[in-house]
Amino acid sequence: MSDLPADEMARWCQTAVVPAHRVTLLTRAGCHLCDDARRIVAGVCAEVGAAWEERDIATDPELLQRWTDDVPVTLVDGEHLDSWRVSAERLRDALEG
Repeated sequence: MSDLPADEMARWCQTAVVPAHRVTLLTRAGCHLCDDARRIVAGVCAEVGAAWEERDIATDPELLQRWTDDVPVTLVDGEHLDSWRVSAERLRDALEG
């Protein structure tokens, strides 16, 4: 067992099991709304210390079929958050909440 007091062990366990949020921005080449979304996602993620990735839906047939009319799409932990316009406030709330 650990030599940590119970309250410190509880705090450590709470932080140890909480995974970092995963942000994915689905985009398409030549999409001006995607350019705007990229700036917002990059800014909010930098602000809160979250990592993010961008995926071009044209490189994946499943993504293209599912999201073709909705880009840009913001996903947090695989869950749909926004389409077309990214809300910095909603993204920040999802990452901090």
